[in-house]
Amino acid sequence: MFIVSDYIAVTVSFFIWCRLRASMGFFTEAGFLNVFYLSLFIYVFWLILFFFFGHYRTWFSRSRIDEFISITKTVTIGLFIIFIITADLRKDLESPFNLSRMLIFAYWALMIFFTGTGRILLLNLHRRLLKSGIGLRKTVIVGTGVKALELEKQVRKTPTLGYSINGFVSTGLDKEPPEGVCLLGRLDTLSDILHSRSIQEVLIGIDQPSEEVLEKIIAECDGTDVGIKIIPDLYSVIVGQVRTNQIFGFPLIEILPQIMPMWEWRVKRFADVTFSILILLAALPILLLLAAVIKMDSRGPVFYCQKRVGMNGRVYTMLKFRSMVHNAEEMTGPVWAMKNDPRVTRLGKIMRKTRLDELPQLLNVIKGDMSWVGPRPERPMFVDTLKKEIPLYARRLKVRPGITGWAQIKGEYDQSLEHVRQKLTYDLFYIENMSLRMDLKIIIITILVMIKGKGQ
Repeated sequence: MFIVSDYIAVTVSFFIWCRLRASMGFFTEAGFLNVFYLSLFIYVFWLILFFFFGHYRTWFSRSRIDEFISITKTVTIGLFIIFIITADLRKDLESPFNLSRMLIFAYWALMIFFTGTGRILLLNLHRRLLKSGIGLRKTVIVGTGVKALELEKQVRKTPTLGYSINGFVSTGLDKEPPEGVCLLGRLDTLSDILHSRSIQEVLIGIDQPSEEVLEKIIAECDGTDVGIKIIPDLYSVIVGQVRTNQIFGFPLIEILPQIMPMWEWRVKRFADVTFSILILLAALPILLLLAAVIKMDSRGPVFYCQKRVGMNGRVYTMLKFRSMVHNAEEMTGPVWAMKNDPRVTRLGKIMRKTRLDELPQLLNVIKGDMSWVGPRPERPMFVDTLKKEIPLYARRLKVRPGITGWAQIKGEYDQSLEHVRQKLTYDLFYIENMSLRMDLKIIIITILVMIKGKGQ
């Protein structure tokens, strides 16, 4: 609906602007069809820009004021881009306040008015539908005590939040719920409840703040797309891993949100694919040379293929240049890497120090299995074990794994469960502070490691 609304707004704004220019003696030679075809081109520009800044992602119960401010920011950036692209330095320097150029501010005002108005009307419609019970998100409340019951009452009083309470889940710590309360099960069955009832939101309202219970809730929700929100009283339990998410003044705090803005996600993915293709093409002679030397250095295939767990728990096949002897795990079974590993070949030691063995992973990046920067991908058998042993381990699966990452440059290869626990803190730090600037910093440090030959 927003795409249709924006098309109408962009087209109407452009036609009015062209009409205004024509009435002032500018752009008079353009007929209706020319303006119409040009408006399609302009719309594609705005469509890409709005997608880029995340204006078409699914947001429930978004604030109309916040939406209008966000649209104003995006339109301002778009008009600045248009102003720069259409600049004629000679003419603009001679007459910096040329009336024809200044009319772009009229287009800016028209875009904000029509685009903002269209979206506000749709948001009003959305609120009316929510009040009528249409489009509500299936929700469960974890907790059965006073806070949980008060939370349910507040949610039912505010249908425009978009929550439809399906029932309660007991933690075993709160008192038993009164008669008539729909109890869906206990905390250890939360994952099954989420899947069987297609739950979309989890609201936490427990009377006794407990870090252990909170970790259990998050672990039960891992591998799903549910949103997790909590009443502010428990903020002290999870300092550093929450973001305020108050809508219509309703006091809820979002747990473990994706902090990186949508436009940064899109830039990150675009950069991943673009630079992967360019580097693969540029490094093709080196890749062919390495492949030939690997075959001469030791018996076995050129590439080492291994199953790894990617984003949202999806298993994929990771590619690397083989740096160990063929069938290295036949005697040992699946084990973590170790210092001075005797299974590593002569060439493998060089490739590992310079990280050249990881070049084929650029194909995984292009496919969408991996990113340049992210948590280190792990094998399915280890992930299953670590999810049980380490609270919040599965949080790493919320983003694409990376060829390099904060944990990779801050620590050694995983050699024991204690190493994994230590590196998990680095992964969680990265996930909660993701940004393009941080990715660039990690890539620069990785390049320095490659140049100095300090890889492992």
